Amino acid sequence: MEKFNLLQWSDPTKLVCRKMADAMREQQPVTVVGPTTGGIILSYEVARQLGLRGIIAEPNGEGGFAIQRGFRLEPGERVLVVDDILTTGGSVVQTIDAVREAGGEPVGVAVMVDRTAGAMDFGVPFFAATEVEMQSYEADACPLCREGIELKNPKSA
Repeated sequence: MEKFNLLQWSDPTKLVCRKMADAMREQQPVTVVGPTTGGIILSYEVARQLGLRGIIAEPNGEGGFAIQRGFRLEPGERVLVVDDILTTGGSVVQTIDAVREAGGEPVGVAVMVDRTAGAMDFGVPFFAATEVEMQSYEADACPLCREGIELKNPKSA
């Protein structure tokens, strides 16, 4: 899935973000945080739809994410975490950790696409604008890899 094929268009992005904002409005967030890279556009637009500020979490150089660039969260500030494609949950967990490290309180998670079929539990209310069931494989178990079929990185296509 190449999320940027959707995110390049403002009207469809606005509609997806409206679904996310509407689903999480009752959690009463004060700030929306999204991880780099795909979460930047989404955090801004979901925040705009809610009339809030949207900030980012980005790699901290130690294998996790951090709230940087002068952004601050007040102690206990209610934060909605948004992301693009949920596959392993890694970037969402790292963003939640960054929010807590900065003093904020995650109150919900919203994603554009859930590839886990609802299998993730972040300990807060969760919403996916859409669900897509897709198989994922480790390289040694991938049927295409075994056949010698080279996969293409969408960043270079």
